[in-house]
Amino acid sequence: MTDTAFTATNLGHAFGDVVALHGLDVSVPRGRTGLVGANGAGKSTLIKVLLGILDPTVGSTSVLGMDSATELVDIRSVIGYMPEGPCLPLDQTAADFLVYAAGTAGLPPEAARQRASDVLTLVGLDEERFRYLGDFSTGMKQRAKLAQAIVHDPELVFLDEPTSGLDPSGRDEMLDLIARLGSFGIDVVVSSHVLRDIERTCDWVVMLDEGTLLHTGAIGGDIDEGAVRVEFAQDPTAIAQDLERRGASVSQSGRSLVVRYPAGDVYRLVRDTTASNNGTLRRLAGASSSLEELFITHGEPL
Repeated sequence: MTDTAFTATNLGHAFGDVVALHGLDVSVPRGRTGLVGANGAGKSTLIKVLLGILDPTVGSTSVLGMDSATELVDIRSVIGYMPEGPCLPLDQTAADFLVYAAGTAGLPPEAARQRASDVLTLVGLDEERFRYLGDFSTGMKQRAKLAQAIVHDPELVFLDEPTSGLDPSGRDEMLDLIARLGSFGIDVVVSSHVLRDIERTCDWVVMLDEGTLLHTGAIGGDIDEGAVRVEFAQDPTAIAQDLERRGASVSQSGRSLVVRYPAGDVYRLVRDTTASNNGTLRRLAGASSSLEELFITHGEPL
């Protein structure tokens, strides 16, 4: 039993002239991992390469210690995959679809029916099992997609934007389901551009930006007592430079700064420096070691 969910070594992938992944080197432990980045950051491409749906242009990957290039059948026998886009047969009932999905994973007919029933109950679709998938709401379709990804009891499941298109109530229900998967012995890799979703469900994070690794590590949420996070209405580069001249340590990402000032009152320093530079504050709050903080801190690729 390996302790690693997946690895990528010098991984690169291009779609013609468009490079989606750039020399990615990362090793991720088993557990609950968030794959974070804006749309187009390379999250879906990385998942598809790991699962053998796409061949890497350069480099190699492994999943659960197995080589994605040479042991793909073995990998697919122990993983599940919930794609981002539509994938459901709309003319089938939820029960028929889940039985079919379980059967294709190798479960005998009786076991497939029982497993389908159990999983539909788990995801809250037990009363809808005989409805056609085409009649499902968006939230119900997302839960059906999750159900097919776990119906064969995989060791590891990849969930690509599982909360996409959901209203707040549906999002909460999906995140609760994802958080519960660990109690069934299923490790999770969740791809999302919503930082709060990842913080709520995951213990480890891989951050991507334009196909390049920004940061990977454990997720923490402790308050950093010596720092504030500041958002401005304009480019704060001049303010950041002035803050550094006054003895502060500053990290910048776009119009946001994380400012540390151990020599005095950091709030007063930010206020006075902003005023002297004719700046406009949009938000000023204590910084934390959250994913939002990490994105600001790791403004340049690793």
